[in-house]
Amino acid sequence: MMMTAASGNAGTATATGRTPTTAVPASVWWIAVVLASGSVLTGLDTSLVNVGIEAIGRDLGASLTEAQWINSGYLLALAATLPVCGWLSRRMGAGRLWLWSLVGFTLTSASCALARGAELLIVTRVLQGLTGGLLIPAGMAILGQIAGRERMGRVIALSSVPSILAPAFGPIIGALLIDNFSWPWMFLINVPIGIVGLLLALRVVPRGEAGHAGRLDLPALLLVALGLPLLTYAVTAAMDRGGLLAPAVLVPLVAALVALALFVHRSLRADEPLMDLRLARDPVYAAAAGTIVFSGAALFSGLIVMPLYFQVGMGRGIIDTGLLLMAFSLAAAVTFPVAGRLTDVHGGGVVALIGLVVVVVGTIPMALLPADPDLVLVEALQVVRGVGLALAGSPAVSAALARVRSHQMPDASSQVNTLSRVGGAIGSALCVVVLSGALADAGSDAEVAAAFRVTFRWLTGMAAVALVLATWLTRAQRRARRVEAR
Repeated sequence: MMMTAASGNAGTATATGRTPTTAVPASVWWIAVVLASGSVLTGLDTSLVNVGIEAIGRDLGASLTEAQWINSGYLLALAATLPVCGWLSRRMGAGRLWLWSLVGFTLTSASCALARGAELLIVTRVLQGLTGGLLIPAGMAILGQIAGRERMGRVIALSSVPSILAPAFGPIIGALLIDNFSWPWMFLINVPIGIVGLLLALRVVPRGEAGHAGRLDLPALLLVALGLPLLTYAVTAAMDRGGLLAPAVLVPLVAALVALALFVHRSLRADEPLMDLRLARDPVYAAAAGTIVFSGAALFSGLIVMPLYFQVGMGRGIIDTGLLLMAFSLAAAVTFPVAGRLTDVHGGGVVALIGLVVVVVGTIPMALLPADPDLVLVEALQVVRGVGLALAGSPAVSAALARVRSHQMPDASSQVNTLSRVGGAIGSALCVVVLSGALADAGSDAEVAAAFRVTFRWLTGMAAVALVLATWLTRAQRRARRVEAR
């Protein structure tokens, strides 16, 4: 039988093409729940601070532009740490890296709350981003190593629930904290979560084994640490400046693309690369990676556009907007366990394919809504989109992780997180640029509705591209099964 990258932990498919599932041990579920605290912290923190930027700037005497760096600095630092997560996991063990990252995130959260100047808060937010950027990929590496291929879908699906709930509950919690307390509480809320998570993790999370990580490739690290934050900055600046061709956007964008191209070239030629991009030589992994990029674009773009739709298009307040967004998040959260089970039985490709069909079906009507849409219809479409994206997202990630061996898991988890974030950042920027340009010329409710319809067409297009890639993934998985069955 021909060996594949996943043959070390592969399940055996039946004649129907289905893979028998094995029960997930209770110990694995406990570890997954504890590791989910990292997703809660990073996801909730971002959505909380988005709500409080204006209040923080006003209290610290900072302009809105300066205050935006409180959020942008965090996002840039978050992107910079992703590429080195795999190397650190190999060197010290994924479990130890996760524990130290949680300690760092908790301490820097407390430091953010104690900051009494905008400059100091920006610095502490950067430090918070450096630690937060390691939590999710390190946690995913741990889950990938303990779950095994035949349980990957269910375990990864469970770990995805907090990341989809945070954008719904974050704005509501943030608004309540601002109205009833003060902005430092948006950071202090992380401290008890971090302490409880740490105490539980010390009991159940495996530390992992320190192994041979090779010499740290500093030139590659500098290239990717420069390229990813510059790319994040460029797409974020495009949102503020209304276009990708503005000089303040185009220069960092070109620099980012050059740096990332050089990083890819160096990684493919190095004996011990910082990130093993040669994993993409596996057709299933490559197809899953492409699906992750555009599924991430469809997901994160929707998380940006829908709050704007409720606030600008429908005139709702921030609390109402948060409540209306819960239909999407709750539908996705309920669907994730189903998606995980289906993935373990049928494979991630076909589940992602079905999910993306559902996403397209749920997004096309949004591109046809009138200026005064029926709120029940809008919420129903959000439920459909939530179900579809839950069926699309975690199965694609599971398909990628199931193709690698245990020692390759740190690299794979770092890569899928990077791809999802890059896809989300670029997709969000494009949608906001399209929406901003259309809204600039809108002088009536009908024209505002038309601006959102154009944006929803872009969202549909992203989901359609992901659908094509999921079709490729499904076919690649079927070919791989046939080869493994020989």
